[in-house]
Amino acid sequence: MGRARVSSLSRRAAIATMLGWPIATMSGCGRSRLPAEGELRHTNFAAGHRIRDRIQESLEISTLPHVPLIIVGGGVAGLSAGWRLKKAGFHDFLILELENQVGGTAHGERRGEFAFPWGAHYVPVPSPENQPLIYLLREMKVIERIDENGSPVVGEPFLCRDPQERLHYADRWHEGMYPDEGATQDDLRQLHEFRSEIDRWIEARDELGRRMFAVPMSLGSDSPIVRELDKISMAQWMQDHAWDSPRLLWLVDYGCRDDYGLSIDRVSAWAGVFYFAARVSKAGDDSADVITWPEGNARIVDHLAQGMRDNIRTGVAVSRIEEASSHEPHDTSRGFEGPLAITTFDTGTGQMLGWRTDRLIFAAPQMLARHLLLNAEGKPIRPQASFKYGSWLVANVHLRDRPAEGGFPLCWDNVIQSSRSLGYVANTHQMGIDHGPTVLTWYHPFADIDAASTRQQMLTLTWSDWAQVVIDDLSLAHPDLDELVTRIDIKLWGHAMIQPGVGFVWSPERVEAIRPLGAIHFAGTDLSGMALFEEAFHHGLRAAEESLASLHWQFDPLEVTLAESPA
Repeated sequence: MGRARVSSLSRRAAIATMLGWPIATMSGCGRSRLPAEGELRHTNFAAGHRIRDRIQESLEISTLPHVPLIIVGGGVAGLSAGWRLKKAGFHDFLILELENQVGGTAHGERRGEFAFPWGAHYVPVPSPENQPLIYLLREMKVIERIDENGSPVVGEPFLCRDPQERLHYADRWHEGMYPDEGATQDDLRQLHEFRSEIDRWIEARDELGRRMFAVPMSLGSDSPIVRELDKISMAQWMQDHAWDSPRLLWLVDYGCRDDYGLSIDRVSAWAGVFYFAARVSKAGDDSADVITWPEGNARIVDHLAQGMRDNIRTGVAVSRIEEASSHEPHDTSRGFEGPLAITTFDTGTGQMLGWRTDRLIFAAPQMLARHLLLNAEGKPIRPQASFKYGSWLVANVHLRDRPAEGGFPLCWDNVIQSSRSLGYVANTHQMGIDHGPTVLTWYHPFADIDAASTRQQMLTLTWSDWAQVVIDDLSLAHPDLDELVTRIDIKLWGHAMIQPGVGFVWSPERVEAIRPLGAIHFAGTDLSGMALFEEAFHHGLRAAEESLASLHWQFDPLEVTLAESPA
């Protein structure tokens, strides 16, 4: 009995450390009833470790089938690249995806009558400058028209339904995200000063007339005055302004954990200000409206993949990229000249596969590039040591009925102020179903400790360990929840999101990673330092257009005017 008890306490201590909770918080855990059904899922660690450890075999290059262009990675960036190629009339390409489904952290699922996300679950309405994204959303019939000011008008069914967000604090639910009940005059003064400073950044323009912060970031400024923010943490930036209100610090920390999976003491101040300023059109306005679906951004993934089923290979892990003329990548000074040979393996059977290609779009995370792009001595051409990735826990909690509520009613986004989780979204909210069964998608970034340590520890814990964490966290706001849960499915994302730590966003290494390497072009949201849909979409399109240009393929820009529709 003693050994079992020690094991249980050790697990709780490990979980508390990973979640950023005081260990004392775990003392009351483990008392809730767990449902009989549920599943624990991981990203494909085994295949990733095989690539990392360079366990590979060579194929006879001369016998490999030829495909003019190959895309490595079937997340949003890879799918966006394929979609752009199709729009340009270029159809002879393959997308190779390690997992058994495309979409990366934007994929979703349907179980019974409910669809729900496994990661990204919304896209803000794009600004008029983001023409390619407007084109895509117009094609999806999400944007109905362009108004006389050039702004997109989104169809009512796709805009996040009211009420949108609430916060649980002081033992009940309140509308909005700022914990204003009981706020002192000093709290409110600091909130006003913070908003005024953000408004100043929103209104500012650089010497070229660009906004300081824009989405995608390529539309914004690279002025030294902006880049200076990347040299300090968001916590330091707040301290420099003498803002120490616990309520304001919580709000800013929540925003950084929400978008970046990092606490304010670890995230770049550039990224922190970007979160609050980039999606606001002018000072005093609210942030852009939100476009969402019950299954989240899986709706966009399905649309992008719709016309490419014959171009996609899932369950295929790339283990080697080399020049077709040699089994060894050559000197770094020349880059990778085409044609290229791609060695892969089937993640289910282990069977080796391969192709020859003229151009390659590397849309997988840069952490894999350092294992696949090697020089003649077998050393990484782009080590990418500063590219750090955070781990996340996502749970889909199936309920037979709604929990009892106190205060403001259930919203789309529901956050518990006393928790280090990000709370949950309710999948039936957008469907207008306010009673009966639902699915809550609960998010928790491992924002407070080293990600490598987190990844090692998370693999030792079971479904029941994590399900208990989910129930205990939700019970902070819903004490009766465990009686209503019928199923909990959990996914651990080991390398879920790029982390914009201090000094990374404007580091030479990140900027250099965007540039082509001979016949290889790069895409992926980590090239912006932020795991945002718009950044992944932008880099996918950019890499596709670079590839087309290098192949001397003619194409027109993706633009939408007041009078035109691509649908």
